[in-house]
Amino acid sequence: MLHCPACGTDYEDRWRCPCGHPLEFDERPRPDRFDPDPREGLWAYAPFLPVERRVSFGEGYTPLVDAPRWDAGFKLEYVFPTGSFKDRGATTTLSRAVDVGAERVVEDSSGNAGAAIATYAARAGVDCAIYVPAAVKESKVRAIERAGAEVVRVEGSREAVTDACVDAVEDGEGWYASHAWNPAFFAGTATFAYELAHQRDWAVPDAVVLPLGHGTLFLGAYRGFRALVEAGWTDRLPRLLGVQATGYDPIARELHGEGGEERNDLADGIQIRDPVRREEILAAVEATDGDVIGVGSDAVRRELDALHADGFYTEPTCAAAPAGLRAYRERGVLDDGADVVVPLTGSGLKT
Repeated sequence: MLHCPACGTDYEDRWRCPCGHPLEFDERPRPDRFDPDPREGLWAYAPFLPVERRVSFGEGYTPLVDAPRWDAGFKLEYVFPTGSFKDRGATTTLSRAVDVGAERVVEDSSGNAGAAIATYAARAGVDCAIYVPAAVKESKVRAIERAGAEVVRVEGSREAVTDACVDAVEDGEGWYASHAWNPAFFAGTATFAYELAHQRDWAVPDAVVLPLGHGTLFLGAYRGFRALVEAGWTDRLPRLLGVQATGYDPIARELHGEGGEERNDLADGIQIRDPVRREEILAAVEATDGDVIGVGSDAVRRELDALHADGFYTEPTCAAAPAGLRAYRERGVLDDGADVVVPLTGSGLKT
């Protein structure tokens, strides 16, 4: 069952409340302590998840490795089956789609979410259409098309792509498998926090620095760490420090009253000017003593070169978080000795 946190209305299945607010699953009892089996992938945390495992490639338990150049730990989210962390949400979202009997799913994406949804739809045997910006990288379009999904190119801004997809959903052209709206997607990305805590013997880091567009991973991490505290598995929340692309940094501007005029077009995966869950992101920042800043193209390019030189073959958007880590330290937000983890979110093989 889904409910609207804003007006309290309940629904069996719907992509958005008529009042305009995103929907959420009903609260579940927090599970008693159990011993997760990494061989089950992220579904090792099924007792925390509001959907049953229906569609899976065995995704999850991405490596956590030391990154001495950055004095941090990197969680390698780019080694998922489709090359990005979006598989966390795709497996739970398509599992939900199967449960509700969806025959066709639609999604709007700048690339990674579309590739993930298309791939997991293929696994589920469900028709799929992905709405993408006209200028999307051809490598990501190929991944979508090879999975048998229809690609719908939309001219204009990233917001125009979402608008076109929503129009299609409202016209009955499919079930909205949205990484921004669908609560099943965030249930999947919450597993990032469960895995990370387990890999560190249930000791959470001082901070996690994450790229921030719609907040898919940022809010998933917050929900996951919060669930662990509420279940008594851990004793505190890490600080969540978001990194946006300048020119597409509404949260950073709201928090600091400033923002760079430069448009960071290199980090194309986080070019979101109006996040659907803006208020939730701000609440997560406040609850974790976190922050959000913007970084420019030059900073992202430098970090991308450094990542590649150290063997981390990631896409440009992925380099925004390490660039943000450097900026947070320079601003004194993070002490030099802080225990920090950074997810590397997308593979360079798709660029």
